[in-house]
Amino acid sequence: MKNFKISIIALFGFILLGASNPVNPEAEIEWITFEEAIELTKKKPKKVFIDVYTDWCGWCKRMDATTFNHPEVKAMMSENFYMVKLDGEQKADIEFKGNTFKFVPNGRRGYHELAAALLQGKLSYPTVVFMDEDMNMIQAIPGYRGPQDFYKIGKYIGEDHHKKTPWPEWEKSVKLPF
Repeated sequence: MKNFKISIIALFGFILLGASNPVNPEAEIEWITFEEAIELTKKKPKKVFIDVYTDWCGWCKRMDATTFNHPEVKAMMSENFYMVKLDGEQKADIEFKGNTFKFVPNGRRGYHELAAALLQGKLSYPTVVFMDEDMNMIQAIPGYRGPQDFYKIGKYIGEDHHKKTPWPEWEKSVKLPF
């Protein structure tokens, strides 16, 4: 009976330790709008990450399912960035730095001017954009990235390694937690 009680207490302790684990695979990224990111950076400065996607983009959906759903990626990104989803073809206007960015009909689909500006006219999906605490662009990176590659990139920019260490040198030294 005494061993049974000890086992129950130990099991309860393991459950509590698991619940306090900061990497929660069930946790979802709290995606916000571009406008919300602007307001949040004014109140509590933090870098901004923007996932520029479209509804028809298969690689965007794959990146959502694999990369952004990886527990280590979610934890690292949420710690270092406000996370924004921006539909490259959204219809709603966005006010940013004194400009109004609008949807531009073009062919069968069209594009949003803010997406075009962030992607420097290269409308390729998915493209991820990293911005500093003042909403200035750090880097736009086109194409699908798996969890390991993306984790390295996010950590490099999120922890300001990009300010002091060249990417090739830093990439060789980084150790992945997974």
